[in-house]
Amino acid sequence: MEAQQDKGAQLGLFSIVLLGINGIIGSGIFLLPNQVATLMGTAGIFSLIFDAFLVITIAMCFAKAATYYDQDGGPYLYAKDAFGDFVGFEVGFVTWAIQIIAEATMAVAFATALGATFPALATVLGKNITVTVLLGLMALMNIAGVKVSKIVNNIVALSKLIPLVLFVALGIWFIHGGNFTPMFPHGHYVAGHFGAAAVTMFYAFAGFERVVVAAGDMRNPKKNLPRALLIMVGVVLAFYLLIQTVCTGVLGASALSHTTAPIQAAFAHFAGGFGNALVAAGTLLSTAGFLVASSYVTPRSGVALAENHMMPAMIAKRNKKNAPYIAILISISISILIAWSGQFAYLAQISAVSRFAQYIPTCLAVLIFRHSKSAVPGRFNLPLGPVIPIVAVAVSGWLLLQVSAQQLILGLGALIVAVPFYFLMGKQAATVKDLS
Repeated sequence: MEAQQDKGAQLGLFSIVLLGINGIIGSGIFLLPNQVATLMGTAGIFSLIFDAFLVITIAMCFAKAATYYDQDGGPYLYAKDAFGDFVGFEVGFVTWAIQIIAEATMAVAFATALGATFPALATVLGKNITVTVLLGLMALMNIAGVKVSKIVNNIVALSKLIPLVLFVALGIWFIHGGNFTPMFPHGHYVAGHFGAAAVTMFYAFAGFERVVVAAGDMRNPKKNLPRALLIMVGVVLAFYLLIQTVCTGVLGASALSHTTAPIQAAFAHFAGGFGNALVAAGTLLSTAGFLVASSYVTPRSGVALAENHMMPAMIAKRNKKNAPYIAILISISISILIAWSGQFAYLAQISAVSRFAQYIPTCLAVLIFRHSKSAVPGRFNLPLGPVIPIVAVAVSGWLLLQVSAQQLILGLGALIVAVPFYFLMGKQAATVKDLS
């Protein structure tokens, strides 16, 4: 029997927002500005605004879908109810897989950053030990229950924002207006660069969808989750806009495009060694914060599949603290193996494209739900009727056309990998239904 949670062990609105922010802002924020400056110069800010528009439309679709559910699963549940078991399983399988891959990638990013500070840990053995210990601690934290995970997540999320707040608050006083010209590199726009910049920037927003997977551990999720989604996307967007502006204003687009650590370079420009040290600490905190959020959410994807008889039932087992300990151990173990493999960068590219296997079905599901489910008074409702989901799907399709054919095939190839698992687990589900 599932353990009952007291309200103190559930996630309220504030904790949901921080969980979402933790799941979006990782180490990438410290590397983001220069890549866009290389392609678009000062005009890179427009690709950021474009991506923000897309993310907001998708987040609004997730917010609307979330008003109908109060259990774990997120995109899996939306796709299953709208399009049937097969599509639901495909989405659920891919969701769990890419979250595990992203977790492994961030663990290695943390180990790499730590190795830069402590050279003894920069070896392959040192990185593997760091990754194993780090992910092991994540497993223990989550097995200890939702209350412990909530406290750790809130502390880390607030801590990781401090360096970014200081960077923006101090950096605005060192902005030079002349650094915002010319608008494009070499004074002119190169065809195709906007699409490439938009793809790069969109990856920095990826992760906002994670929070809906853990709806079963939230307090009044049908009300709080939609609000939290829109708040956290708004906060992240504000940070990204301010960071891009300060980096450009302090360094200039040309210098910004030639640095591999843009925030660190800009901070050191006006704060010296203090800025360097703060950014180094901020990188570790951001990466650790992402792992805290990811290790909490990721197992819930497996739990949702198991509770719907699409994975072995044991995966849904919970301990006295209501933690899905089997799913936690499976997720962390696979993440450790992927991190050890050294293929994390390659897999990260796949996971980024694979995310659209969650986004597009969820947006389409909202269109279905307009006719199959009744809106709840007082809950979040999409303005403009079907316009926002249609726009979200159309722009998502355009963005997918901007990636290489190899990335597209490998990224969405996970859907093909899931097919035999569906038929294998489908037999189990049929057996369970017959017995019941």
